[in-house]
Amino acid sequence: MRDIIDITDVKGRFVGYLTLEKGMSANTAEAYSDDVDKLTRFLADAGVGIERATTDDLERFVCTLQDVGIQPRSQARIISGVKNFYKFLRMEGFLETDPTELLLTPKIGRHLPEVLTIAEIDRMIDAIDMSKAEGQRNRAIIETLYGCGLRVSELVTLKLSQLFLEDHYVIIQGKGNKQRLVPISPVAIEQINLYLEQTRSHQVAKRGSDDILFLNRRGAMLTRQMIFHIVKQLCELAGIRKVISPHTLRHSFATHLLEGGANLRAIQQMLGHESITTTEIYVHIDRTRLRDEILKFHPRNAPA
Repeated sequence: MRDIIDITDVKGRFVGYLTLEKGMSANTAEAYSDDVDKLTRFLADAGVGIERATTDDLERFVCTLQDVGIQPRSQARIISGVKNFYKFLRMEGFLETDPTELLLTPKIGRHLPEVLTIAEIDRMIDAIDMSKAEGQRNRAIIETLYGCGLRVSELVTLKLSQLFLEDHYVIIQGKGNKQRLVPISPVAIEQINLYLEQTRSHQVAKRGSDDILFLNRRGAMLTRQMIFHIVKQLCELAGIRKVISPHTLRHSFATHLLEGGANLRAIQQMLGHESITTTEIYVHIDRTRLRDEILKFHPRNAPA
């Protein structure tokens, strides 16, 4: 075991390991790097080098996360980052033992995400101001985001060369650079074609964005924050009071597929979930909505 770890050097190598060898996205690797920074600051305040930290030290670190009000789900993600870091240190020969092996992760209750109804999605689309220059683009964005069940990162990086509209499918570059084929609806195809004809074909794309489908007014790739703003604004205009994000459209897509009788495995492949367990949450959403409907209209549940 090496006596002192150069945290700056090792952290850089750790990020490279996550992206190149484990196939994690740059965003996930950056989040793990931030988790290491949190731990490093905590240990420095306690006068402990990261190579000398014990399980007790790490448990105290977890307690501080609880004390400052970080939610269990976020705690679990931070602990995951720390565990991956120490696993890397041991693998690279910096440590002989891994102090995180006995570190417990907080239990997380199953959280059912918010879901929009088909009528609410239609209201969002109707709220788009088609007289504005970005109107057709935003219409195509919502139809693609919902109609293909995409993650925001997958939407903003979607390339023209990934579109096979005549064959009714798109190629999506998902997590870990894994590709999947996703069917695309005739409605989404129509709206994308209109956007290509009316807007995209007349834009001069900035360097590096030539092949990107959805561009901003300056010809650059849209940011995830911009998609969040578009969705949030349309929900407000449509009078939808649910707390939603672009990811809500993905949840809604999966839920509506299940309600329509789609096979869970097919939904898993469409969403690009590595594990069927992740997809199974939509079964719980479906059952919860069914229960709510029954309670709402049950004759014995009517107010006196």
